[in-house]
Amino acid sequence: MSYTTTQPRVWLDTETTGLDFYRRPWEIALIVRRPGQPDIEHQWFIHPADLDLKNADPDSLKFGRFYERHPHGPALAAGADPWDVPRLDWVYRILDVLPQIAELTSGRAIIHGSNPSFDTDMLARSLGELGMTPPWHYHSEDVPGVARGWLLGRGLPAPRKSDDISRACGIDPQAYDRHSALGDCRWLRDLSDLIEPRTDLGEVTP
Repeated sequence: MSYTTTQPRVWLDTETTGLDFYRRPWEIALIVRRPGQPDIEHQWFIHPADLDLKNADPDSLKFGRFYERHPHGPALAAGADPWDVPRLDWVYRILDVLPQIAELTSGRAIIHGSNPSFDTDMLARSLGELGMTPPWHYHSEDVPGVARGWLLGRGLPAPRKSDDISRACGIDPQAYDRHSALGDCRWLRDLSDLIEPRTDLGEVTP
């Protein structure tokens, strides 16, 4: 993958209510990099009313530590009605978040992730329901896959699991808040930067 001088790069991750077609994101994070500018992090927790929790996969919720990490998680675990939890300024309705994601990924942004189509396909369907076309570049980048190719190109052992790939590259995945959306974005961004060191910070323009 080559990058133009104006093309944004975005590391994207979500935590979801399941793995099937009907999954919904309960946490979304992006790290947005525009050429010559510092990275900017974004994170949203989605309001429980938008999550269809009665049909959620318990294993998926456990994997992402939903009841521990979501701001409403403890109340929901205690039996609170998803429609009746208190309003919190840092919990968002999905209809408010989707236009922000579209804006942040405009300019044919290259989406980076671990199996990024899992996230982009889900978000693209939601944007389509709003009559919006996903603005990001159609070709996303699977960071662990690129990292595995980087290892193979150097004649180094190249495992297949993402955590093992990361360790083989010299980045300990357990140094990050794994299986949180923002923690995984930070991990993947750092793995990307190891493979392809950033060179554009001297190009800042007003």
